[in-house]
Amino acid sequence: MTGRRPRAAGNVGQGRLAARLRLLARIALPLGAMLLLASCAGADLPQDTLAPEGPVARDQKGLWDLVYWIAVGVFILVEGLLLLILLRFRAKPGDTTLPVQTHGNVKLEVMWTVIPALVLAVIAIPTVQLIFDLAQEQGDALEVRVVGKQYWWEFEYLGDEGQGVVTANELVIPVDRPIRLTMESTGQADNDPVGVIHSFWVPKLAGKQDVVPGRVNKMTIRADDEDTYLGQCAEYCNLSHANMRLRVISQNQTAFDEWVAQQRKPIEVPASGDAAAGFELFKGKGTCIACHALQGVEGAAARVGPNLTHLMGRETFAAGMFDITTENLRDWIRDPSAMKPMRPEKGTGMPKVPLSETQINQLVAFLETLK
Repeated sequence: MTGRRPRAAGNVGQGRLAARLRLLARIALPLGAMLLLASCAGADLPQDTLAPEGPVARDQKGLWDLVYWIAVGVFILVEGLLLLILLRFRAKPGDTTLPVQTHGNVKLEVMWTVIPALVLAVIAIPTVQLIFDLAQEQGDALEVRVVGKQYWWEFEYLGDEGQGVVTANELVIPVDRPIRLTMESTGQADNDPVGVIHSFWVPKLAGKQDVVPGRVNKMTIRADDEDTYLGQCAEYCNLSHANMRLRVISQNQTAFDEWVAQQRKPIEVPASGDAAAGFELFKGKGTCIACHALQGVEGAAARVGPNLTHLMGRETFAAGMFDITTENLRDWIRDPSAMKPMRPEKGTGMPKVPLSETQINQLVAFLETLK
């Protein structure tokens, strides 16, 4: 009988292995290229941790650089040894002998215990040192209380310099000066103990700091230049977590002092026109006074929602989601949850108030007087 001679078992196994490697390469190469392209980004990103613009962020990036290059070295060493072992000690065709077994090699065990311990020590010492350095309070720091709510940030300035100033979502600071943040999480009002965990994060100025119910955490930020730095909540906190944004606006000391002086002023109550009608709506049928504070208005001291005393002095509203424009304010009052997902029926977020278009226009006219 004639026919093809059967291949050796070893050759068959090697052929299958080669086919699998080719298939793996066809999958891995495009996937690797996609991951590489996904990691690429343009210059001057607004929330780039690796582009620090303050001393705290620079110190943290320095620690990151140290850990990164140590990790790269460990990766190259481990993967290099792995490839060497796979190539040098791979099974040969027809080789049925078992490799020499090594057991109880004291030198090897000491090496792979001592070397990782030394690597961890190199990382641990500067890490612990930086933790203690950042925990130190500086005497000339401006103190600000940060309260994480759903789904916005409240900033209350403390000490003689900023006493009495309460704003929302936009933290105005003097440039090149330490800002000491005291951070808490509450419910919709200070006397409401129910809150959730948030995380305050302005990447270009400092790393993340959790804001935890029942606990007071602290951190320091400092800006090198006059600029606007974007940040956000970095801990999932419910439906509109991704929309809980913030801005840190650094100004020279003169501009900051002028801003504080303006923030301390009470509102000017409009005497006539749509703005006056809107003021009455704010206190009455609009029920705004139940949640929002207005400095200088009796009974308007609630802190369930943002303080609106100087609303038009901000660049955005709804936790940094929308520019402050007449049309955006109208749309927001008309149906807040349509613009920003919230659960007002659960006590989180602004409810939809039944107002006519005329009343909405009057309310917006009043809000636009809050300079």
